[in-house]
Amino acid sequence: MSDRYTKSKELYKKAITLMPGGVNSPVRAFAAVGGEPVFFKRGQGAIVTDADDNKYVDFCQSWGPLILGHAHPKVVEAATLALQDGLSFGACCEKEIELADLVLEAFGEYDRVRFVSSGTEAVMSAVRLARGVTGRSKILKFDGCYHGHADHLLVKAGSGLITQSIASSAGVPDEIASQTLVAPLDDEKAVEQIFEKEGNEIAAIVLEPMPANAGLLVQRKEYLQFLREITLKHGALLIFDEVISGLRLRFGGYMHEVGITPDIVTLGKIVGGGMPVGALVAKEEVMEQFAPNGTIYQAGTLSGNPVAMAAGKATLELLKEGSVFEHLNQLGKVQDECFNALKEKYAFFNFVRQGSVSWLHLAEGDSPRSPADVKPEAIELYNKHHRDILDRGYYIAPSAWEVAFASVAHQKEHIEGIANAWEDIFKKYM
Repeated sequence: MSDRYTKSKELYKKAITLMPGGVNSPVRAFAAVGGEPVFFKRGQGAIVTDADDNKYVDFCQSWGPLILGHAHPKVVEAATLALQDGLSFGACCEKEIELADLVLEAFGEYDRVRFVSSGTEAVMSAVRLARGVTGRSKILKFDGCYHGHADHLLVKAGSGLITQSIASSAGVPDEIASQTLVAPLDDEKAVEQIFEKEGNEIAAIVLEPMPANAGLLVQRKEYLQFLREITLKHGALLIFDEVISGLRLRFGGYMHEVGITPDIVTLGKIVGGGMPVGALVAKEEVMEQFAPNGTIYQAGTLSGNPVAMAAGKATLELLKEGSVFEHLNQLGKVQDECFNALKEKYAFFNFVRQGSVSWLHLAEGDSPRSPADVKPEAIELYNKHHRDILDRGYYIAPSAWEVAFASVAHQKEHIEGIANAWEDIFKKYM
C-alpha cells in the first residue's frame, strides 16, 4: 500500500534540519498525537490540500481566525488591492481608521482601540497598560488559560504548554514569574484568598471568559460576574482575553453573551481576517495612558499594516451583516444532533459547544470547567485516533486539549461526515 503522506514526510525530514523540531510553533510537530506533521499547500473554503494532494475538511481553520473559511473571495480581493499599494508603510494609513471604526462598533462600550500584530502582543500590552494605570505589579491568571508566550503569562498556561505537559517555560526568570499569581478556574474561594492576601498589589485579573486553550471549559456566568465584582472592590482591572472568542459567536465578544463589561478586551485571530493582527480596546481614560499621550510605552513597526487592516475590514463587514452567524448557528444545531446521538451510543463520549467552537472530551461525566477535570483517558483516546481521522479526510487539531472551529464555508454534510468518521472509528476499535 502506498503512503499517502510521502511528500509531507520528506518535507518534515528537511524541516527538522532547519528549524527547532521542524516547526515554528510547537503543537504543529504532532508530538502528542504521533507521526509526522502534515504539510499544507492550499486552502479553499472548508477544504485544505496537503503536499501529497490529499484533501481534508478543515476543522482547525488556522486555529480560529478563518471564520469565513480559507481564501474568502472578498477578503482576498481586499488584501490584493491593498498589496498593490504597498506591503507596509510603518506610518499612518486610512485603513487603520476604517478597521478601528468597525472594531469599536462591535465593542460599543469602549472608545479607543490599539492594533498590534498578534494576540500575544495584545495581551502583553494590556497587562502593561493595567500595571501602568494602577501602579501595581502583580497579575492574577488562571490555571490552563493561555494568553500568549510573554514571560509573565507562561505560568501554568494552556495551549501548546499543556499539550506537552509543561506547567511553565524555561527561560522565564523567577523574579518575573513571581509577579504572576495563579488560581484554579471555577473556584471563588481561591480567588478571594489571593485577594485577601495580595489585593493591594494586584493590577489585574486576566482571563479567557470562554477558556478554549485547555479544552473548551465553559464558565458559569456567576463566576465571571464574581471576578468583575472582586476587581472593582480591590481597585484592580479586569482583562478579558477574547483572542479566540472575540467576534466568534457574534458581532461583538463573549462579554456580550454573558453581559459583563471588563476594563480591557484583547482581540486577535478573526479581527485580522487571517492576517497577523491583534488589538485591545478600552475606555478613553485607560487607553490614552499609552504613548504618545501617556507614559506607558507600546509600539510596533507593523502595527496597523495596510494589508492586514484591509483583510480585517473585509471580514468584519461580512460579520456585521449577520448572515454568517445565522449560518454558523444552524451548523451548531447540526453538530448538536450528530454528536449528541453519538453520546447516546457511546458512554465515554462528551461534546461541548459554544457557537462555532467545539471540543470532544472522550470520557464519561459532566463537561469539564477546569483542566483538573479533564480525564487522562480522554486525552489518550483522542491522541490514539487522531491519525485515523486524518486518514478519513478530516483535519483536526493535533492535540486533545485544543478546540475545533467551524466556518461559514462548512456545510451540513461536513458536520455529518466527521461525526460518521468518529462513529466508524468507535465501531472498529472499541
